[in-house]
Amino acid sequence: MPDGVPVSAAVLALVAALVHIYIFVLESILWTTPRARATFGLASEQEAITTRELAYNQGWYNLFLAIGTVVGVLLAGSDGAATRAAGVGVMLLATSSMVGAALVLVLRNPRMARAAAVQGLAPLAAVVLTLAP
Repeated sequence: MPDGVPVSAAVLALVAALVHIYIFVLESILWTTPRARATFGLASEQEAITTRELAYNQGWYNLFLAIGTVVGVLLAGSDGAATRAAGVGVMLLATSSMVGAALVLVLRNPRMARAAAVQGLAPLAAVVLTLAP
């Protein structure tokens, strides 16, 4: 990807997108299931039911970040210089937002460090590799 996103950054960005799609599925589709409750540390089915609407909305945010990342990577691999540049910008915005969300998660609740790492390390590496000279 000349003048676009390095292949390693694109792969990591797409891995981050897949993670965020998985989070979308858990939050917006499977929230009240035992698997989602265990993943997010919900104590009971009633707690999941009570928080379902918040999780549903949050899941869509994760999906939109994933879509932005994929669209950015695809545009960054295009032939036109302006389209490539726009793709890099879109990808950086989406992956940087993923990193920001991971930071908020761990700063708000340090016990969520593992979840923050799962959600934030691949997009952080994609950002760094894209911006590295």
